[in-house]
Amino acid sequence: MRKYLMVIGLCTLPFFGHTQDVGLSFSYFIPRNGYFSTPISPFSFRGVGVNLNRFIAVETGFSLYRMSGMNMLDLPFSTKDPLLGPNFTLFVPVELVFEFKGQQAEFDIKGGGFAFYGFDQKLNSGNFDRAIRTFEGWDVANADLSFDNHPGFGYHVGVEFIVPVTRQFSVSLEINYLMGTAKLPLTGSYTGGTILGGLETKTADYPNSKVDFTGLEFSIGVTFGSGR
Repeated sequence: MRKYLMVIGLCTLPFFGHTQDVGLSFSYFIPRNGYFSTPISPFSFRGVGVNLNRFIAVETGFSLYRMSGMNMLDLPFSTKDPLLGPNFTLFVPVELVFEFKGQQAEFDIKGGGFAFYGFDQKLNSGNFDRAIRTFEGWDVANADLSFDNHPGFGYHVGVEFIVPVTRQFSVSLEINYLMGTAKLPLTGSYTGGTILGGLETKTADYPNSKVDFTGLEFSIGVTFGSGR
C-alpha cells in the first residue's frame, strides 16, 4: 500500500507547480468488452494546466477508478466478456489542449498520452472458464491461473465543452477515447473435458497477454483558477 500512496503523491505534484487551472471532476469509463466503471470520489482531479499561449495549454491530473471489469488481449482465445476485475486503477493523463474561446463558452480539442496502474487485481475466473470451455470445445473447464502485474500506457483524443459561471468558476463536459494496454502475463493450468471423453489437464502459459484499456471516458466537472 505504501508504494501506491507514493504514486498518488507523485501524481499530485503538478498541482503545486506553475498552474493556472485546477479541476475536480466525476469521470466514468466504458471499456471495450468490459463493465461500466466509476471514479472513487474525491480522488479525481483533472484540468491542472499551464497555458503556453492564448490558444494552447498543457494539462494533467489523475483519476482513481473502481474498474468493474476489463478484457484482455493476445490470448489464444477471445471473448466479449471481461476477464479481469474488479480492481482499482490509477489513471494519469498528460495532454496538449487547443482552446477555442467564445464570448459565452469554450470548446477544446485535446490529445496526448496516459499511464495507468491497476492494483488489487483479480481475474474473473467464471468468464475465464467459459472462454476456455468454448475454445477447447469442452463441456466443463476449470482454470487455475496466476499473473504478473505491470503498469500500462496509451494515448487518447477528446473534446471538452466549458461554460463559465463566474470569472473564477466554470462547468465542463468532456469525452475522451482511450487506447492503451498493460502487460499481464498469465501462467498456470486448466482442467476440463467432455462428458464422453473424460477430463484432462493442460498447461497455460500466456507471456504476451495484456490488459485492454480501450474505451470511452465521460467527465463532468468544475474548474477553478484564473481563467483560461
